[in-house]
Amino acid sequence: MKTLKIEIPEGFKVDSFDDKTGELKFIPIPKTVIERIKTFDDVLNETGFDKEEFKQSLKGLDKDEKAYRKLKLLAAALNEDWVPDWNNSSEYKYYPWFRMGSASGGFSYGDFDFWHSRSSVGSRLCFKSRELAEYAGKQFETIYKDFLTL
Repeated sequence: MKTLKIEIPEGFKVDSFDDKTGELKFIPIPKTVIERIKTFDDVLNETGFDKEEFKQSLKGLDKDEKAYRKLKLLAAALNEDWVPDWNNSSEYKYYPWFRMGSASGGFSYGDFDFWHSRSSVGSRLCFKSRELAEYAGKQFETIYKDFLTL
């Protein structure tokens, strides 16, 4: 029996091995949504929107309205297939929380928050986990700033 050592390429895993032909197939290891989405262009790719068409759809809108549309897509992309169940008070829904008018006079990421039976944020803007809410608030702070400030 002959032995051949094959190093699995980084970011891949073995998909299948055919004993008869010796064919070895690799597939990419799925990345987490946080690894896939770093920019708003990534959000558009993830949600299947054409960049130019989306840009055209924003024409004539105020800055906060543009930001709201972006944030709705961001939440949909980061949440993947998750939809909040508003009939389930045991299911936490998270959103980024910001300190407005801080001592430095700027817009700074503060924390995240969650709620169960009350709502203090639009349902389209909540996240399924604390990690996603914190990530969205930090990574896409400028979009939140456009949405929340004049």
